[in-house]
Amino acid sequence: METKQKSNNMFLFFVVAVLFNMAASFAHPVTPTLIQEYHLNDYMFGVALAVMQVSYFLMSPFWGKLNNYIASRYSMLICCLGYSVGQALFGMARTEGMVIFARVFAGMFTGGAFTSFLTYIVNTSPDMERGRNLTIFATIQTVGGAFGYFVGGFLGEVSLNLTFAAQAGCLALGGVLFFLICQDDRPAGAGPIEPRRLIREANPFAAFMACRHFMTALFAMLFAAACLCNLGYVAFEQCFNYYIKDALGLTSKYNGLIKGVIGFVSLAANATICMWMIKKTNVRRSIVLVLTVMTAGIIGVVFADSTWPFMGLSVLVYAVYAVSLPLLQDLVARRGAKTSDSNLVMGFFNSTRSLGGIVGSLCAGFLYSSSPKTPFLFAAAALGLSAVCAFFYYAAKNDPMADDVK
Repeated sequence: METKQKSNNMFLFFVVAVLFNMAASFAHPVTPTLIQEYHLNDYMFGVALAVMQVSYFLMSPFWGKLNNYIASRYSMLICCLGYSVGQALFGMARTEGMVIFARVFAGMFTGGAFTSFLTYIVNTSPDMERGRNLTIFATIQTVGGAFGYFVGGFLGEVSLNLTFAAQAGCLALGGVLFFLICQDDRPAGAGPIEPRRLIREANPFAAFMACRHFMTALFAMLFAAACLCNLGYVAFEQCFNYYIKDALGLTSKYNGLIKGVIGFVSLAANATICMWMIKKTNVRRSIVLVLTVMTAGIIGVVFADSTWPFMGLSVLVYAVYAVSLPLLQDLVARRGAKTSDSNLVMGFFNSTRSLGGIVGSLCAGFLYSSSPKTPFLFAAAALGLSAVCAFFYYAAKNDPMADDVK
């Protein structure tokens, strides 16, 4: 009976997670419209995401440590409400300073929300179902985000205020529902919160400092490939969102439609091509091919002289990226499993990708001001370097962990 109750709770958790992930994407297709309508500088599309990612990066460890003292459903409630307020502030922003403040504020709670979701799944899932539940949540993020873009794009056709009001309302509702339906997963024997210890342990740079325990030249090459891949992808994605509004003149409705299609194409690629590569191929060799195709796709985008080739090549890039991330995760996880510091390895992997995302979004914003196609060239260069790093990792000789792939 207890097992059935837990299963029902997890199902309801996933239902609310769909609502949350949809709502989290409502504002993305209308952000270019907000920037242009209030006459902000073009680079703000990159700066706005970068400052949010910095805040996300700095605060995520705090929320992770806080979940050692309180049940995840409490932090979900706090973070969803905080995220809701942050997006409401973003919708009311009329100056660059207000945009930056709103994005920093939202990022503080976004990191806590996603950290709490993963903590809850790990804490409440039976050992045999943990991997399946984490995979379901990852799929919900992809599909929910795609539907969120679609809905947000059409809401933006009505008004910016409606989009942000709907987003803030759905995020707040999600927090309340998480609190009501989730189990109490507070760790057994957890004592009262110790503020000084909590702040000391929640060091966002701990993953970087801990790398000395496992870092090797080949690990560094693999992490460089992951960092550069995310740097290039984020630069491409941020420029794409703004370019189709600024250069192609497409409204938020078309942004939502395009991203909805891209979400489903990416999901299909992930479920078929990616799974086949992981199970049937040498993943070291496959990731080199995947990163090379991404690079070629972005170069094609740069030279596309009309809308349809531009869109077709962009969809290809998004689909190939959806394949690249699980491949990189698989390589890092397999190699990390052969060390005594697998948790540190995965933490460092996520930190390097986060760092790449921050640099990618900032560079995309500022480079766009010089020429709309320059960020795409920058993204292609980063992806090309990522492919080179992956090639050297694949070609390494005398590697004691060479059997980490099939």
